[in-house]
Amino acid sequence: MDTYNQHGQYQRYRQMSLDDMLLENRIVFLIGEISYDRAAEVIMKMLYLDNLKRSSEISLYINSPGGNVDDTMAIYDTMLFTSSPIATYCIGRAQSGAAIILAAGTKGKRHSLPHAKVMLHQPWGGVTGQAADIKIQAEQILKSKKTINEILAKHTGQSAEKIASETERDRYMTADEAKEYGLIDEVLHEEEKKEEKKDKDKKKDKDSKDSKNAKKKKDSK
Repeated sequence: MDTYNQHGQYQRYRQMSLDDMLLENRIVFLIGEISYDRAAEVIMKMLYLDNLKRSSEISLYINSPGGNVDDTMAIYDTMLFTSSPIATYCIGRAQSGAAIILAAGTKGKRHSLPHAKVMLHQPWGGVTGQAADIKIQAEQILKSKKTINEILAKHTGQSAEKIASETERDRYMTADEAKEYGLIDEVLHEEEKKEEKKDKDKKKDKDSKDSKNAKKKKDSK
């Protein structure tokens, strides 16, 4: 790359906001309560990135207590609609609807940091108004409950009946427990531990090669 192009790229990055730079690297954040505005922002970014470069991975980082069921379902449906694989990362907490979005990531690409927490529970809401209205709202909550249990069953491998039974009250999980439950595929540990594992694997490979070489020399004598 010549000096002129390098300078032009530097100027471009100086003018970009942090959000722009994250988006350029196909990184999207879902931080805070899931509301209409926050869901719309996440959906627009995912659709933009998917249209920009289909089949290229999108990273979705989640730190959310959950929120509105309809807005959660809007994000969920968009994740399934896109062609791009979506890697999900829990970086603090993924509770209620946010846990559904975490679990909906592409199989094999659902992650959590070691001290993050995941929480499942059934949808709830204040039901007020006339008797007929209360009945309608209650029916909608039961429908949402059934839908959520079926979605979680699909992405975790657990039965819908088991999920319904175990989430009547708030069900909190550590990252390791969430992995065991099927909500995520991997708990991401410190880089040092990864490096230690690489070093051990290299040493193991070296020892194996040395052993084979020694055996060949012995056989050739």
